[in-house]
Amino acid sequence: MKKVLIIKTSSLGDVIHTLPALTDAQTALGKIQFDWVVEENFSEIPAWHPAVRKIIPVALRRWRKQIFKTFFGGGKDNEWQHCKQQLKQDHYDYVIDAQGLLKSAFLTRFTRGETYGLDKQSAREPLAARFYQHPQSIAKQQHAVERVRQLFAQSLGYSLNDLPLDYGIKDGIQEDIKSSSEVNNNASRSILFLHGTTWDTKHWPQQYWLELAEQVTAQGHNILLPWGNEVERQRALNIKQQCKLAQQVAVLDKLNLNELVQKMVTADAVIAVDTGLAHLAAALDKPTIAVYGPTSPGLTGTYGINQVHLQADYECAPCFRKQCYKTKNNINPECYNDIKPERVMTSLNTFLK
Repeated sequence: MKKVLIIKTSSLGDVIHTLPALTDAQTALGKIQFDWVVEENFSEIPAWHPAVRKIIPVALRRWRKQIFKTFFGGGKDNEWQHCKQQLKQDHYDYVIDAQGLLKSAFLTRFTRGETYGLDKQSAREPLAARFYQHPQSIAKQQHAVERVRQLFAQSLGYSLNDLPLDYGIKDGIQEDIKSSSEVNNNASRSILFLHGTTWDTKHWPQQYWLELAEQVTAQGHNILLPWGNEVERQRALNIKQQCKLAQQVAVLDKLNLNELVQKMVTADAVIAVDTGLAHLAAALDKPTIAVYGPTSPGLTGTYGINQVHLQADYECAPCFRKQCYKTKNNINPECYNDIKPERVMTSLNTFLK
């Protein structure tokens, strides 16, 4: 059996984008198992794939805030020393850095096995290619999912011909849901609103979320509102409180990824901004409408079946800016004037027919 170590630490979307490559390898090569180095906040995700044996969590984001203590501190509780021990514990047939960054390439130095990754023309940070024994050339102008699939195929030696896109997690998660006593048997349609994201400019205006909530509930559907921080919780509460049919809007408790995926599986559709959680919906083949204002779905958007991308057709979009100073009709960024709730509702209705 081939043993492979994957280094793909973050972000949420990037980790999810890696899953189809595991399914490809498992289908093409048969007996193969993966260990996965991933950021601690996303460590639930690799465990959903049946080809993953062991997860090695890292905390690079947290460790950077206390570099001296992390890399030079002693003691049996030193997390970095423990991480190095885990990286060196097994000998691997292949070590694949699917991230292409210096921070991920650095981790390959502490592993035992032949190292593979993107070459200097393909990697986001070209210096990372110096760390690999077998750098691979992968064309940049294609979706991130396809780039990772090609990296694995070239590194492990198989063809992607006739291999369908399959994230490999849906069946196992759905089976867990079926066996749970918490399955929602409500016959009403449930629409999950993924309203939280990182950049300020990626946020679809709250007034639009409220208008959409009015339209969704007026058709008899229910709305689920998850949240991850206090700002998102307050937005969710505002949407519920201002909706005329507030009884059809549920502000969920704070959920971890495993709990959120259970809600997502039982939802009939998802409406999202440009956020990592939207990629999770795509991985579950969940009908998803993703809204893109200052960003573009071309290379890193939700990817799979049942995906609708609503992108602003505006003079300055996509600008990929984290700040915008343009406001029109009280909408900021003003490019969202091109993606009004009625447009989203029209797309949603195509899924709910």
